[in-house]
Amino acid sequence: MLSKKTKYAINALVHLAKEPPKQPVLISDISEKQHIPKKFLEAILLDMKNAGLVNSKKGKGGGYYLLKEPADINLAEVIRLFDGAIGMLPCVTHKYYEKCDECEDEVTCGIRHTFLSIRNETVELLKQSTLAQIVETETALKTHD
Repeated sequence: MLSKKTKYAINALVHLAKEPPKQPVLISDISEKQHIPKKFLEAILLDMKNAGLVNSKKGKGGGYYLLKEPADINLAEVIRLFDGAIGMLPCVTHKYYEKCDECEDEVTCGIRHTFLSIRNETVELLKQSTLAQIVETETALKTHD
């Protein structure tokens, strides 16, 4: 399950993806429209700025904006930033790999093999799921109402 921080980050990024490119948006506007506590959002946006997903402009007309195109930001990147490993077992992750204590032989472990397949499919789907695709899906769903 995604953490609240990750869900808020995705909502904030989708909000920014709907804005004109490089158009700064006030934290208070994102907070209000996405129902994200302002202090929590500030920390999330700072983490995303440090990761190179967003940038900010200070002063009048300031705020946050996407640093990359919406098509270049995928959910795998955002989830890893806030929740870490995507795999359900530590032995199937890349960046956070750990051998399972109870495992006798990873090469022949059917459990590891099964969860590695699940992890690989999940990561592939998350990489394909970009902010641009989410915005397009939302728009299409709203036009069918």
